Amino acid sequence: MFKNILLAVDGSAYTDSVLSHGIELAGRFGSRLNLLTVADVRIFEWASAVGSDGFISIVPSSSYQEASRSLLEEKCDKILAKCTHLLRESGIPFSAQKSIGAPVDLILEHALVADLLVLGKRGEFARWDARALGATVEAVSRLVRKPLLAVGQEFSPIRDILVGYDGSDHANRALQYAAHLAEAAGGRVGVLCVSDDSELAGYYLGLASTYLAGYKVGVNTLALTGRPDEILVRHAAAEGYGMIAIGAYGHSRIRETLLGSTTDHILRQAETPLLLAK
Repeated sequence: MFKNILLAVDGSAYTDSVLSHGIELAGRFGSRLNLLTVADVRIFEWASAVGSDGFISIVPSSSYQEASRSLLEEKCDKILAKCTHLLRESGIPFSAQKSIGAPVDLILEHALVADLLVLGKRGEFARWDARALGATVEAVSRLVRKPLLAVGQEFSPIRDILVGYDGSDHANRALQYAAHLAEAAGGRVGVLCVSDDSELAGYYLGLASTYLAGYKVGVNTLALTGRPDEILVRHAAAEGYGMIAIGAYGHSRIRETLLGSTTDHILRQAETPLLLAK
């Protein structure tokens, strides 16, 4: 199912985890890994534009820009060298590429020919604010049309998966991906419906159970009330699930603006990898 997996890395403390999760999944599904790192040169374009048009005209010299760009590209080369060394040791088939430009745009472009995208939840600036969600993963998670696996800094094998299920199209895709992943790992799938309507929750859980009957996985279903983000994260931790899978951004942008995004909240709170499906 996941024959082409895109690993986007930036050399941060999350890079090892992205690689390890990619290697694990590729081993299970016979996948090819596509490694991408981006030299983000937007800062130089921004500085030039603001410097020439701003209140005080300060434009970085061409030699400064060239030297800084060269350092960025050298950093990317070192990231690729280290990553490719680890991937060769794994024996997994892979390709590696350095691109120059805006990270979000380039990741989305490469994701068009991927079955799954793996990103770290945070990037290079996580050391200054460990609670903040990385700007790149936040933007990519909203715009990408392929499933996205957002991983933390520490790697642990994925076996048992908790699905937040509400009967929506996005949630059905999350259930499908979780079933394939758990079956390949010999694990179980927990289906949690968070709703104040017990009858509706029971109906949704019945649908999920019927679907999962076609897979060789253990199945647990449960309905609870409360805030979906808090309940999912708490239940996953309490029951030892190694991954949470949800349908991403299922509400309108107006509702998200007023009440906040459940997807963003789970991305920030979850200690386990989070699979987002659309």
